[in-house]
Amino acid sequence: MLARPARGAPICAKRALTQTFDAMKNDLGGPRLDNATLLEIIRAQSDIARLGLDLGGVMAFVAERTEHLTGAQGAAVELAEGGEMVYRAASGSVAGMLGLRLARESSLSGLCVSSGEILRCDDSEADPRVDREACRRVGLRSMIVTPLKHLDATVGVLKVVAPEVGAFDDDDIETLSLMSGLIAAAMFHAARHETSELYLRATHDALTGLPNRALFYDRLRQSVDLAVRSEGGLGVLNLDMDGLKPINDRYGHRAGDAAIRETAARIASNSRRVDTAARVGGDEFAMILPGIDGRSDAEVYSRRIREKVGEPFEFEGQTIELGVSVGVAVLPEDGVEMTRLLDRADQAMYVAKRGKGAE
Repeated sequence: MLARPARGAPICAKRALTQTFDAMKNDLGGPRLDNATLLEIIRAQSDIARLGLDLGGVMAFVAERTEHLTGAQGAAVELAEGGEMVYRAASGSVAGMLGLRLARESSLSGLCVSSGEILRCDDSEADPRVDREACRRVGLRSMIVTPLKHLDATVGVLKVVAPEVGAFDDDDIETLSLMSGLIAAAMFHAARHETSELYLRATHDALTGLPNRALFYDRLRQSVDLAVRSEGGLGVLNLDMDGLKPINDRYGHRAGDAAIRETAARIASNSRRVDTAARVGGDEFAMILPGIDGRSDAEVYSRRIREKVGEPFEFEGQTIELGVSVGVAVLPEDGVEMTRLLDRADQAMYVAKRGKGAE
């Protein structure tokens, strides 16, 4: 039961609140949720507004509040990252799963992202859509997963779980729908800023901060189209680190990560503003060089990168040798299609690596 407004509260304020409740109920297609629940959701909106552009804070807050509103044992926000679903916020019984990565194709959350529909599982033992063994390990029998929409794409889910069969009803679905909308709004506002956490996660490598493979391919496609239309030059470099495995074996993976970061920083610092330097694999980088004047020009950039990356660096008192093998392809000499340029740069890189006997 909704608490009565304090004596002396302005009539207009009470009327405005009633109108807000009515509007929310109309959006839901009927008077399903009680006013007390709607009031808590309105308060959640205010709390989220105070969090500003802290998307991680918003996701954690919504998970906790949704768990409370539905009476669930646990709640989580999972984001789709490549072929995985990643727990980016978690509360209650699933709090310990924060950061966990699960295969997208084998989970109800992944199915929710693919379909864009709200999905409810009343009994994990009888539902063929869920990973039964995974549900048993965490002790859950029922759940609801609701899609998170961002710029017309489903980027994740808001999920509640419980150990009982049939723990959730239609009211809980509507509550999740409203709460997921709050996250979606936060995503929209964050996306208006260049440093949007979602944008960076989707397009940049977490270890180095460089553009990732997906963004590199997108920019290369645009660069090839522009170069063909304008009859201009374009270079593509494929760069593969030399000796990363021996660094990992001798000094440990922390040193290996430091070597990757240092290599990335040296490549980026020796790039022009118009270039794109990306990390496209574990020890593999790539560059786009717009407007170059033929192969000789591209070779100048290749040589400079090799020299700069090849300088030793210090890690926790140890001097570590770095190196990189570089393959060059240029448009139009090596082709005018993106796949052709990538293949030629890849082949040239392997020739360079074999010539050095590098690992």
